[in-house]
Amino acid sequence: MAGGGKETPRQKMIGMMYLVLTALLAMNVTKQVLKGYVTVNDSIEKGRKNLDDNNKRITEAFQQAIGGNPGAAPYYEKALEVQKMIKTTVDYIDKVKGRVIKVNEGMPESAPDTTTLKWTLKNGKIDGYDEPTRILIGPEANTPIKTEFSANELRTKIEGLVSGMIALMDKMQTDPKTKLYPADYESLKKKILSIKPHATGEEEDGIKMDWEAENFYHLPEGAVVCNLNKIAADLKNMEAEMLGVFSSASGKLAIKFDNIVARVVAPSSYIQAGQPYEASIFLAASSSKLGQGDMEIILGVDSSAAASGGKGELVPLVNGEGAYKVGTSAEGDKDYKGVIKYKNPDGTFKFYPFSGQYKVAKAAASVSADLMNVFYAGVPNPVTAAAAGISPADISISASGAGVRVAAKGNGKYEMTFGGTGDCMITVSAKTKDGVKSQGPPIKFRVKPLPKPDIKVGGKFAPPEMKKSDLAVVSAIGAGAAGFDFAANYIVQSLEVTGKVKGKLVQGACQGSSLSGDALNIFRGADPNTKIYVDAKIKGPDGKLTSTTTGIKVVK
Repeated sequence: MAGGGKETPRQKMIGMMYLVLTALLAMNVTKQVLKGYVTVNDSIEKGRKNLDDNNKRITEAFQQAIGGNPGAAPYYEKALEVQKMIKTTVDYIDKVKGRVIKVNEGMPESAPDTTTLKWTLKNGKIDGYDEPTRILIGPEANTPIKTEFSANELRTKIEGLVSGMIALMDKMQTDPKTKLYPADYESLKKKILSIKPHATGEEEDGIKMDWEAENFYHLPEGAVVCNLNKIAADLKNMEAEMLGVFSSASGKLAIKFDNIVARVVAPSSYIQAGQPYEASIFLAASSSKLGQGDMEIILGVDSSAAASGGKGELVPLVNGEGAYKVGTSAEGDKDYKGVIKYKNPDGTFKFYPFSGQYKVAKAAASVSADLMNVFYAGVPNPVTAAAAGISPADISISASGAGVRVAAKGNGKYEMTFGGTGDCMITVSAKTKDGVKSQGPPIKFRVKPLPKPDIKVGGKFAPPEMKKSDLAVVSAIGAGAAGFDFAANYIVQSLEVTGKVKGKLVQGACQGSSLSGDALNIFRGADPNTKIYVDAKIKGPDGKLTSTTTGIKVVK
């Protein structure tokens, strides 16, 4: 006291009252804290029951899914292994919890494990910490005992469970039938490692606390039971995580289709009359989320080349589909091929080869005179055959009538010659996937004889008159068919020229087309206003000999 004097009875009474009040307050705080343990423990136990029910439902649904997805069976077997491992550890934790309550409450070992923490709050020793510490830790906080149902043994059990689950997942990753998506594997492994016992490294009263001491040393029964139930709940939550990942793993290996459309694929969209139209009609599904990292369409390589890192031309992806576009210039059949490189969720790649064909044709229009389907006998008749949508290389023709002979010149071009006249029927055919098919009914052509040849003088066909000066330079007589565009070779075999020279009628015979001396004299000296008559025998391309005569008036 102040001044060091002796306390009065009143002061002693006041001091005693303070001590009693402090004790009462401490007792009230302890009671509230212990009630808090009961409340938290009840919540944890309800959570454990909910997790048990949820895990049971997932397991049952998982088993039923195997009927529609046989690929889920290996994952289901692994899930059962995980459940068995976790159940063994949780059952052990419940045994430790039961032993703590029995020993602390002074119950016989044979008593059932039905005593609740709420009962110990009202009737037992929920605040007792000596016995829980003794059986879990022992006398020294930093050297936990290693007996059955001790905190050290519990730690060893949990560490063994963690190692076992990680080993199981690592083994799953080596088997394509149980491989997990890489992101799921890494996430799950991280969560498993998070439940592995580890100490914070904190010190208390100069003692470095390990995991056992931090969770169970000098803690009342209520706190110990709460901690054990929390550890068990963490394991059941881990079970739920692994069940969810395993049950969805096989489904993740499939493409998630979010774009389903009707497609019509036909070998050709151009069909001629008489040919059947064929097409495959189906639903096509694609995934708009597929990008170049998930799928690549590579042109110019096959599966083996792509698998070994071969490079080709990448086709851009639009909404999960390849958009192939290429310019065209040269005509003919065009082929392309490549592979679709698809990345599986497990990180591996699968290759799907494809090929396609198309034809490039020159832009063209065709006009035909309906009444002028005419060929000529005795000369080569050039013909080009075409059919819409068909490559010239796949076109062929056949003909009959008028002694026709057909010679193919390549690329849809032909040469036709005739031994007679009359009608000729021509059929155009094409090679298709179903064989050679006619491209319509036969087309009728008329085969006519060659036109009658005319004499050609001074480069003109049968001129009615010529100047005397122009006639003087003529040395030979030609022949041909006026207005006939075919390459027809008419040959003059003989000539007979008649004319008046100085009033006297003179004649000159010639062999071949060249003028003889007498004939030259007539052309150079013929009297004005008289006529020179030329009689010619001409051989046509067909070998026939034709006689023709022309008269030319001589003018000054």
